Amino acid sequence: MSDIPADAVTTPAHTADILDWLEETAARIRSEELAPDTMVRLLSELRQASQACADASDWLLLAAREQGISLRQLAPAFGKGYVRAPAARLEKLHRQALDSDQWLEILRARSEVTDQP
Repeated sequence: MSDIPADAVTTPAHTADILDWLEETAARIRSEELAPDTMVRLLSELRQASQACADASDWLLLAAREQGISLRQLAPAFGKGYVRAPAARLEKLHRQALDSDQWLEILRARSEVTDQP
């Protein structure tokens, strides 16, 4: 599939990168380099990216369960040591999709609708 080792796969967004961007953007705002319309555009882009990250997280949660990863193993990713958080999220997701492939199809369909001119 790829020459990249499986343990080298990472997410496309990292906290440190986002913090660096925030610090740089804050400096530009303080120096009044960013126009209001640019700030509104950036806010919109961040909100869209946040939704995309949440959707990706949901997909990976479904995929992890399909691979047999237990709720107890998944719980720390939710910042809690108990299984109610991932179980509740899975229950909500299963109202929309039976598995990760179906969730990916839903995401593709959403993307096609939002990409329309």
